[in-house]
Amino acid sequence: MEIHIDILRALACHGRLKPTHITYKANVNCSALKECLDFLVERNLIKEQRINKKKQTRKVYAITEQGLTVLKNVKEINNALHVFEEPNMSSINMFDERLRPF
Repeated sequence: MEIHIDILRALACHGRLKPTHITYKANVNCSALKECLDFLVERNLIKEQRINKKKQTRKVYAITEQGLTVLKNVKEINNALHVFEEPNMSSINMFDERLRPF
């Protein structure tokens, strides 16, 4: 899921990108990229576009409105999870037999 979110973030920040640029900006393994892009296209979170440039057709990907909504929701969830503080572990005596891990 983190890889998919990283791809969405890269497209939201940088606009349309070629697959090669997505691998660098989202730090995605190129062998996993195709599968991730297909997954996101199938769910209408990104769209594939073809650009004709110098007698060549190139694929680029762009985020959709639905993809932007997903990013917004992920941000809200992430913010909500950071609201809770971790318990103070220093007050626990780790040598207490009752607290020893198995």
